Amino acid sequence: MSPIDRRTFVRRSLGLAGAAGAGALGAERLSGPATARADDDVAETAREQGIENGILDTVAFDGPHQGGILTPVQAHATVAALDAVAPDRTTLMYALQALSARARTLAVGGVTPRFEVDDPPVDSGVLGPDIAPGGLTVTIGFGVSLFDDRYGLKDKKPEKLERMPPFAGEDLDASQTHGDVLVQICANQRDTVVHTLREIMRATRGALELRWAVDGFAGARRGPTPRASPRNLFAFRDGTANPDVRDDAAMRRLVWDAQGGSYQVVRLIRMHVEFWDRVGLREQETMIGRTRDTGAPLGGDDEFQDPRYDIDPKGDRIPLDAHIRLANPRTRATEDQRFLRRPYNYHRGFDSAGSLDQGMVFMAYNQDPARQFATVQNRLAGEPMTDYFTHVGGGYFYAPRGTGGKAGWIGQDLFA
Repeated sequence: MSPIDRRTFVRRSLGLAGAAGAGALGAERLSGPATARADDDVAETAREQGIENGILDTVAFDGPHQGGILTPVQAHATVAALDAVAPDRTTLMYALQALSARARTLAVGGVTPRFEVDDPPVDSGVLGPDIAPGGLTVTIGFGVSLFDDRYGLKDKKPEKLERMPPFAGEDLDASQTHGDVLVQICANQRDTVVHTLREIMRATRGALELRWAVDGFAGARRGPTPRASPRNLFAFRDGTANPDVRDDAAMRRLVWDAQGGSYQVVRLIRMHVEFWDRVGLREQETMIGRTRDTGAPLGGDDEFQDPRYDIDPKGDRIPLDAHIRLANPRTRATEDQRFLRRPYNYHRGFDSAGSLDQGMVFMAYNQDPARQFATVQNRLAGEPMTDYFTHVGGGYFYAPRGTGGKAGWIGQDLFA
């Protein structure tokens, strides 16, 4: 990419953010009594439909912590890693300001303003003239490579942020690994996610460019109870043992660091689903440690039952190398190794051999990735399930504290 003049970039990116913000205020138009009544009927129908399908849901962009971490998992996501190509520190700063400003505006929604017809529109128009928020969250993180010599940020590197280390049995693709900035976009509708990525790239063009991206979807909640966890592409329930996000003490111990941020682990996991589908159900359940239909631990009848490893010390009921037993031994010593998982399924067609390219966008939030994620990952090395998936990409990132208010932006502390 050719270098961009800093003044041009700043004027364009902040202009986009400001114009989009003006759109949230609405616009007047001429109307008469009949038109007003018809508009009221249409608006009420749209409002009812919006409530039903989540189009009108809003999640605040501003707050002590970023959205998209403790937020209930939305139906759709895109995880995009970007490389910083800004020619200097100031241009990077303005790009991060523009990123937060655009994300804030889209999270609120509103009417897109119209200017001169010959000018490029201030919004792509994918969602129409009335942008509905759709439960949108944009979570922004930084990779360790952002803190190299380019922008004078070395002394601002978060204490526990490092390059994702190699783990046993992985086959990482460099084109799908690491990055300077990570943007996790989640929403209730696919078009909301697509629109948001497009608008973010427009607002930061010339300073940030895509390195890799993957689209994800959450399994639908199909019961039998509202609490039942959705399924991954191995057909097993996923997220059963996640810590309770409503437990503030647990979140302070497992998710948030002293500054109110969190360390973000992203792993792109290729699941060899066609190989998995040829394995007997009993063997599948034994490898995982749960029944496929109910999600209950082997020997149990409810998804959320305690597996009670203490009364099965030899692994007669749940094998000692079962996934759930290795991942969370449920001992006092391993309690602070837990982390908050926020995974999505993905489907990317098929590869050159004609095999389905399906898997998981594994995302986890930790207070300390070495103490938590890496410890668990090393404990899982060599588990029976390793024959059925391969880690192909991802990275470690740091999601800073929230803005605290509309005057703030994610990454502001880096330039203080």
